[in-house]
Amino acid sequence: MRTIDHWLTSPWRRSGVAALAGALPVLAFPAPSLWWFAYVGLVPWILLARSAPSGRRAAYDGWCGGFGFLLAVHHWLLPSLHVFIFLIAALLGALWAPWGWLVRRFLGERPSPGRGAAALLVLPSAWLLVELLRSWQGLGGPWGMLGASQWQVTPALRLASVGGVWLLSFLVVAVNVAVTVLISVRESRVPAVASLVATAAATSAAWAWAPRPQVDGQVRIAVVQPGIMDGGDKRFDREEQLTRQLAGRHVDLVVWGESSVGFDLGDRPDLARRIAALSRTTGADVLVNVDARRSDRPGIYKSSVLMGPNGPTGERYDKMRLVPFGEYVPARSLLGWATSVGKAAGEDRRRGSGQVVMNVGHGLRIGPLICFETAFPDMSRHLAQDGADVLLGQSATSTFQGSWAPEQHASLAALRAAETGRPMVHATLTGVSAVYGPGGQRLGPWLGTGASTARVYDVPLAHGITPYVRYGDWPVHGALLVLAALCATEGVRALRPRRGGPAPLAPPARTVHGSPARPGR
Repeated sequence: MRTIDHWLTSPWRRSGVAALAGALPVLAFPAPSLWWFAYVGLVPWILLARSAPSGRRAAYDGWCGGFGFLLAVHHWLLPSLHVFIFLIAALLGALWAPWGWLVRRFLGERPSPGRGAAALLVLPSAWLLVELLRSWQGLGGPWGMLGASQWQVTPALRLASVGGVWLLSFLVVAVNVAVTVLISVRESRVPAVASLVATAAATSAAWAWAPRPQVDGQVRIAVVQPGIMDGGDKRFDREEQLTRQLAGRHVDLVVWGESSVGFDLGDRPDLARRIAALSRTTGADVLVNVDARRSDRPGIYKSSVLMGPNGPTGERYDKMRLVPFGEYVPARSLLGWATSVGKAAGEDRRRGSGQVVMNVGHGLRIGPLICFETAFPDMSRHLAQDGADVLLGQSATSTFQGSWAPEQHASLAALRAAETGRPMVHATLTGVSAVYGPGGQRLGPWLGTGASTARVYDVPLAHGITPYVRYGDWPVHGALLVLAALCATEGVRALRPRRGGPAPLAPPARTVHGSPARPGR
């Protein structure tokens, strides 16, 4: 141990170790999907920050670990962003610096049982604050939230219906802190064990108490995935061919992926007529996604457009939350040069003004989301509140074939379904496409990145209100209250000596004769 401590005295070596430790939790996400690893994946990082020689060094450990974590969960962006991915990870990694400082503050040296118990509440709350801050769309959005690693765990999906992905992140961090205390802080092992027992009890209670989605109907939805095509015209032809094969399958809705139509339908009435003919052939409306300059207003929009047997139905949703650099360049006047070193957007797309619930035939109401909007839990929650029966995500991950991105993106729909109690369809151009029931359970097989097909899914419907839809992001609000209480406590503690006034002077020392000692004698 002393050898390791001596080796870590080098700031560069220690920073490298922190970055590696922060990257470890990526193994819990798809494609590895080692969901159980999330509950111990933070332990090396916490142990490192706990052993920091100072609070400043612990903050650096948090920063470097955050850099490693963000770089790992977004590594598939490297071909698109090049050097920018390192810059973005370094800037956003600073959000974890206070978290690293708090790790040492509560677990450093020989913490008392009280400090160890407080760490089980404070550290997960601080982690949630980091996830809240980086969830802002302007900072890249909530991709890689720690709780999202639990997308295939049935008890975790039940917890998501209670407190969303936020509650799962809190739970995962709390377990990691408890494990760290168990293996490194002898004095606090009792509260750590108590915390694990309480967590297990709370999970079991949520499993028993949280209302289960009550299936009250079923619809047949077809997903059309054309696969990798060279050019928009070839892709459209393939989508048309696959959709024709759905004739006689009694589907209620056909869904195409993101950017499935590369021309504004107002400028290309021939394409609109071909899609309308497909609607007549299949007996169902077709939800396409148009990525083009609009003919009725300035700018490029990415829009979900519902097409019926007579053409556009008038139901349209324009994407609201755009991908930084991919669909617009933040502060283009300063960062516009990014287009010369990566695949940044040459022209900023325009944003939509609000979410839309579309009325489809057969009494079906759908809530569309486009691309990485499926990573935002608040958007799917609002669609459920507005009456959507089915959530629909239209995506295109063709740029990231062969990476972990398609699987990661497809897994997010399971969380959104479980949170809202609404089934969700995730349709892509090139895979992975997936469908989930109202409890987050997978329906049928994934359509992988090598598939070029149309598949029909029997999707169960449920219309209950989950606690998460009703009460929103209450775990985040609770975490903010914990941190506010911590700040107030620390502030009172810092001011307490000042309020007491100056310490009384010590009485003068006396000589053996009983008289006060005098200086110089």
